[in-house]
Amino acid sequence: MAAFWDIVCRMGILFLLAQLTTSTPSGACTSSTQACTEWVTVGSGPARSLVYRTHSLDRRNERIKSALIMVHGTNRNADHYFQTATAAAFIAGALEDAIVIAPRVASAAGSCRDALAENEVSWSCSGDSWRSGGAAASHPDLSSFDFMDAILKKLANKSLFPNLSAIVVAGHSAGGQFVARYEMANKVHDTLGVAVSYVVSNPSSYAWPDATRPLPVDDAAPANAVLGWKEEKPHTKFSFGAFEGAAACPNYNRWPAGLAERSAGYTKGTSDEQLKKQLVSRPTTYLLSQVDTLPLGGFDSSCSAMAQGATRRARGEAYVHFVNTQLGAKHGVEIVSECGHNDRCVYTTSEIMPVIFPKK
Repeated sequence: MAAFWDIVCRMGILFLLAQLTTSTPSGACTSSTQACTEWVTVGSGPARSLVYRTHSLDRRNERIKSALIMVHGTNRNADHYFQTATAAAFIAGALEDAIVIAPRVASAAGSCRDALAENEVSWSCSGDSWRSGGAAASHPDLSSFDFMDAILKKLANKSLFPNLSAIVVAGHSAGGQFVARYEMANKVHDTLGVAVSYVVSNPSSYAWPDATRPLPVDDAAPANAVLGWKEEKPHTKFSFGAFEGAAACPNYNRWPAGLAERSAGYTKGTSDEQLKKQLVSRPTTYLLSQVDTLPLGGFDSSCSAMAQGATRRARGEAYVHFVNTQLGAKHGVEIVSECGHNDRCVYTTSEIMPVIFPKK
């Protein structure tokens, strides 16, 4: 079922992307080529990282009212995610008054072999590092969250975007992990003078705010979680308690799976209480695919991830239920009907357009 709908989704997006080449509004750059890229300085420079964007980040634009920043997945394929996000903007009729940005977290470290330009930051090849504000391989004084901070500060510059009133930071899969942790950790949210919201789609794990985990009963029972695709509404029968497998999985609560042992990177020095306060207070929506219940697409089966649930969907449902019922957050959760682990299916579904292109 998931494979069928993913194929249908891909066919639809190919059609939409073809339409973009012939009906793009004047001024919007929508091709996933060098022509639609520019550099963002990170830190004090000359370190820099690349972004794809529909409109320049360095030219005054009074038409722009909102921004969508789409974080790529584990393959660091920003060009693909730029296509997804521009297709979404096309569907929403937002290409003229929204700026779409897809940052490239490139790496030539470890097993990664991205070709880097002069002064381009080589971020860590380790997924856990760049997804959680870890230090860059080439610039240990910079973190991947500093890169996002720099993008947000550019968008909040009223001399460039005087009418921009809403920024959405979104991501899918590994990008969803990045956004979930950036939401709770970033230090610029309340300083920008622009409303920022966060959209987290289908990550394999979350930074749990305390040492408890979902108990493997009711909707969190593995057998029930695997069959969770039968229901189009969020599951809510969850209970929480001590993780029974802690002895065999001693790192289950270590950052980025939990808040413990944050001795380096962007979150170093931020207290657990501050992270939890920010997690609760910042507007966030979780988009969980109805049929993302199979271990596909780079599914994390480590013991620390399995402690959070048997499937991506169950992990997300349990996490948002915990944050809302135990910590008092008011985060939204939407089950995206008939989608699997597919960013294009999720982010081009009409029902989620108000979430990623909010009207102000």
